[in-house]
Amino acid sequence: MSGEDTAAGAMIVLDRDTVRARLTYAVCIPLVREAMIALSHGEAVQVLRQIVPLAAGRAFGSMPGALASDKAFGVKVVSVFPERFAQGRSSHQGLVMLFDPDSGAPVCLIEAGEVTAIRTAAASAVATDALARPEASRLAILGYGEQARGHIAALLQVRAFDRCAVWGRSAERAQAFARAAEAEFGLPVRAAATVDEAVADADVICTVTAAAEPILHAAQVPDGCHLNVVGSSRAGPAEIDGALTARARFFADHRPSVLAQGAEFLRAKAAGLVGDDHVLGEIGQVLAGGLPGRRSPDEVTLYKSLGSVVQDLAAGWWLFRQASEQGFGQAVSL
Repeated sequence: MSGEDTAAGAMIVLDRDTVRARLTYAVCIPLVREAMIALSHGEAVQVLRQIVPLAAGRAFGSMPGALASDKAFGVKVVSVFPERFAQGRSSHQGLVMLFDPDSGAPVCLIEAGEVTAIRTAAASAVATDALARPEASRLAILGYGEQARGHIAALLQVRAFDRCAVWGRSAERAQAFARAAEAEFGLPVRAAATVDEAVADADVICTVTAAAEPILHAAQVPDGCHLNVVGSSRAGPAEIDGALTARARFFADHRPSVLAQGAEFLRAKAAGLVGDDHVLGEIGQVLAGGLPGRRSPDEVTLYKSLGSVVQDLAAGWWLFRQASEQGFGQAVSL
């Protein structure tokens, strides 16, 4: 495949295995960091995701955006079928489609499940680097699904954790996950019997569950902890309670999205515990130095991740450029 192929109207298709092999966390974390700064500066653009509820807790979503007015733009479309995870498959299936900023032509189609998995964990790593205490060494993961492994891998890029605890509703599956993660990362990983046990001495907590109701409460979280609240990506299901939302210094990936669709924030607001000003701003503002992040060692900080399409576009555009230059992927004539 050559640049002439693409210029002549071919579109590059990148499958899951290609994404997994090429888009490492070392690559993706800086891409996400720059995308979030651009979003908070008003250079990158995204609108509220459109979510179509389907039967049995399933959903279909569409997320359009642009890296900048003169840079790549595109859309991610994805279905979420939670029961697939229990079958050992990804719950997210979809596509990222990229368009050329000069010609307006569609130039790349990428399997979205793997991009989503990698960039979500990368975003939590970016937030952790900005908000967690520098000496943070104890990690807790609530959930053992497809995001759990990725969060350990990504967060090890930004902090020197020396232990990890994992909790999930099935003790057997949590133990299996802990054994596999310990073997993969060379990090002591233990399965905790309860949420209390998992987070009791944590410096960083990641909630990556499919919980419909809160599993983590304010009284369980140690002072000085940083939280990445990731599992719920729409209004409705919530992983943490209103008291914890109110207690934490709260940062969004994209403030308009969290104000409209952030379940934990919306529940706390409906209970009269917080107002819109509790969402202090966006992680991109903290990264750019325009908004203070952590102000003291004892403060609890919180990053609410709904998922930003600019993260998908930044990762996808990097993959497309690499594919164009190095000749991998499949060229399909339109």
